[in-house]
Amino acid sequence: MVQQRPPSNPSAGGERRTRVLVIDDDRELCWLIRDYLEPLGYEVLAVHHGVEGAERAVAEAWGAVILDVMLPGLDGFEVLKRIRKQSDVPVLMLTARGEEADRIVGLEVGADDYLPKTFSTRELLARLRAVIRRSSRAAVKTADAPEAEIVVGQLRIKPDARTAALGDKPLDLTTLEFDLLACLARARGRVKSREQLIDVIADRNYDVFDRSIDVHVWSLRKKLGDDPKNPRFIRTIRAVGYMLINPDAEGS
Repeated sequence: MVQQRPPSNPSAGGERRTRVLVIDDDRELCWLIRDYLEPLGYEVLAVHHGVEGAERAVAEAWGAVILDVMLPGLDGFEVLKRIRKQSDVPVLMLTARGEEADRIVGLEVGADDYLPKTFSTRELLARLRAVIRRSSRAAVKTADAPEAEIVVGQLRIKPDARTAALGDKPLDLTTLEFDLLACLARARGRVKSREQLIDVIADRNYDVFDRSIDVHVWSLRKKLGDDPKNPRFIRTIRAVGYMLINPDAEGS
């Protein structure tokens, strides 16, 4: 991890602190994360064992969980599975090598985002803020005026219930995957650039060329049973972004 001076946060003093649980057996890294985040208004607690981490994550209220893949007792993927059975808390996964396979598995199991352990503290902060904001927006939307069901061919998306189905089969989507699908569905038949998708679903502004959106689309396609070479749902627009195919406009 590359450590940088924390940005100023004048609003941190006197306000309720966001609680962050770090599940990682690298104690030095946990200390570095705590020392960086606490002056910015976060309350950071670290545990170093997979079983304890899974238990603490669902037993208490957290603004977010930072979860390592490699853990004693239970690996990070098993910890995440246990968390997702009981909680929608935002989870930011750490991977030792940043390998694509680890990222894909984590996203499929229910991670909201990931970081390789070569991250800078500023990138950690940006991604942490993003997953927390995204989760907060999702909670606020449930209290807003009801949004009509979105139907695109066999896809049925209920924004208020945050559920989606393909025909009669419910889709098991992560928070980010649901937001991605809903964003594309609302714009069906129109192209959404990677930058637009990042702005809408990830609320990131620190790196508009972040290619992690492609990993999320890959995972979403897999759950839809979609073939990128002959797509029924999500079409890649080369060098631009993605589009959810409108079957009515396509004449299918």
